[in-house]
Amino acid sequence: MSFYSALSLAWPEVFLAVSTLVLLVAGAVGGNRLSSLVSTLAGLALLVAAALAWTAPHGKAFAGGFVSDEASAFAKVAIYGMSAVAVLLGDRWLTRLKANQFEYPVLILLAAVGMGMMVSAGDLISLYVGVELQSLALYVMAAFRRDDAKASEAGLKYFVLGALSSGLLLYGASLIYGFAGSTHFDVIAKAATGASNTGVLFGLVFLICGLAFKVSAAPFHMWTPDVYEGAPTPVVGFFAAAPKLAAMVLFARALYDSFPHAADQWRQVVIVIAVLSMLLGAFAGLAQKNLKRLWAYSSIANVGYALVGLSTGTQSGAQSMLVFMVLYMIDVTGFFACLSALSRGGKPMETIDDMAGLVRERPGLALAMTAFALSALGLPPFAGFWGKFYVFKAALESNLAWVAVLGLVSSVVAAFYYLRLVKVMWFDAPAGKTDAVPADARGVAYAAAIFSCPVVLVALIGLDPLAKAAAAAFGLH
Repeated sequence: MSFYSALSLAWPEVFLAVSTLVLLVAGAVGGNRLSSLVSTLAGLALLVAAALAWTAPHGKAFAGGFVSDEASAFAKVAIYGMSAVAVLLGDRWLTRLKANQFEYPVLILLAAVGMGMMVSAGDLISLYVGVELQSLALYVMAAFRRDDAKASEAGLKYFVLGALSSGLLLYGASLIYGFAGSTHFDVIAKAATGASNTGVLFGLVFLICGLAFKVSAAPFHMWTPDVYEGAPTPVVGFFAAAPKLAAMVLFARALYDSFPHAADQWRQVVIVIAVLSMLLGAFAGLAQKNLKRLWAYSSIANVGYALVGLSTGTQSGAQSMLVFMVLYMIDVTGFFACLSALSRGGKPMETIDDMAGLVRERPGLALAMTAFALSALGLPPFAGFWGKFYVFKAALESNLAWVAVLGLVSSVVAAFYYLRLVKVMWFDAPAGKTDAVPADARGVAYAAAIFSCPVVLVALIGLDPLAKAAAAAFGLH
């Protein structure tokens, strides 16, 4: 394959990388007075990249290190679309605080390039480059408000623990390379069935641990509550959406493409991580008063549900994971759009008590937050129900009924804190007059709520076959 042909497979990432450099120079020259223009152009660049990803030819490039297929196209469209929403919410939120900076959309573009590399990784080197490019941008975004002590603490904790997870990833990759003799997934798949099987699997355990940190799965979740609480609200909404989908698709590539014949071994590890995540997210969330910390534990539990689908080791399991993550991304983005829109006396409303009587002050946002809470609970016919339906169905088909039962138990436990939020909004006395609600955050929240129910019932007609085609691109069927 010629260099141009190889490059054509990576046009979305090339376009985003060039756009990032151009906007960075423009921001450096024009300063923060151009921040809104840079944000607008960054959002447009992400939408163009999503279109390029959907139309990109399929194949392998750069000696197999970069893969363009149905799975990467599916993931990139969702990732770049959600990143564009994050640019919109973050820019308007920072503008209201008079803290807007042109670096914010540039960092999201850099993270998007890294996420594109992650979902197209064809070997261990491109896997690590994608993960680190995304992570380095996210570390800075967590501490973006340098004058805020909590944000600085969040960025430092994320960076230190992120360095630990990178070490686990590198150690696991080096062991796999040492025993398999190659970094390419297809070569590793052959080595995992030979005499070096034990050594390769030992490296795989470290690789799984490193990736589990990136998706904030238990017991590698320790950074999540503190980072979610300290980071700016729109940044948390971004953290909880696009990077999670990218990391889950990378998880699927690393397991399905590299170790298709060792599924019985890695399934055990993934099942344990999934069960721990579901139970910890459900029970630890019961004690939370801060909504950002609460949704951090909700995020841990939801990652557990997605890992249940992945742990089946089947095409239907991968399909269920993709459907679940897309539906979850839309719900969580809408929820954090609500949080970024709500304030009282200039102070953000971030606790459950702050939401008392919200339905009397802001009925539209109260209805939207109710929809997101009921969806996260898994109540039909909301989007969260259909995500869990796909995951539990795949688990039952793979004789993992006990895992599905534990998932249902954790959903019932988590219902307490979701319903507590609904009760406070609808039945408690108002806590005071809220500030004016910005139109951009309100629009995103309403759109996500309407999608969660009833639009999802129609959207699944198209999402289901797309996710099935994407899942078929992975190595294990």
